[in-house]
Amino acid sequence: MTPARSFPLSDSPQLGLRERKKIKTRIAIRDATYALIKEQGYDATTVEQIAERAEVSPSTVFRYFPTKEDIVLTDEYDPILVAELRDRPVGEPWMESLRYVMRKAIEVGLAEDGEATRLRSHLMVQVPAVRSRMLESMSVTGRMLAEAVAERTGRPEDDLEVRVYTKCLIGGLAEISLYWAENDFQDDLSDLLDRALTVIEHGLPIKKG
Repeated sequence: MTPARSFPLSDSPQLGLRERKKIKTRIAIRDATYALIKEQGYDATTVEQIAERAEVSPSTVFRYFPTKEDIVLTDEYDPILVAELRDRPVGEPWMESLRYVMRKAIEVGLAEDGEATRLRSHLMVQVPAVRSRMLESMSVTGRMLAEAVAERTGRPEDDLEVRVYTKCLIGGLAEISLYWAENDFQDDLSDLLDRALTVIEHGLPIKKG
């Protein structure tokens, strides 16, 4: 949901040197992309320009990100969030664990680079190619999250209920970013998260009156 710079969110083991170098390169490419988009717009920004600004080759950009849309959408949080969920107390209610980890991720992302977080959400709304790629990439996040859901609930990963629940969860989280940007970022993102998770947990109440 947000650009990642702090690893991990809590006191989990630190990543190895090789992985940290990869993350550093991805962040450099992503930072260059965001800077160019702010200067000249999304459509005018090319991979060649991104590579030059990040001081890497175009082939390196494509090695880390298959498409320009992936540079905007991909972050380092997905595997970290899953690891954080697994580290929560075994007896803690699933939704409580999810709220805690997701709120912490949002707080870190906004504190460290709120401008990039807003630009990313804005592009999801304004650029059809980014929004389309977002929907495609959700399946990867969904598979990782399904593992954590299956472990916590004692169900198989390919269980229909696990798959449906996970898809609802991933789709709901994506809608948070879209809604946030569509409403000019006036809402508190953590509050939107709470509202979305409440609907997923309890269903949509009928509005009276």
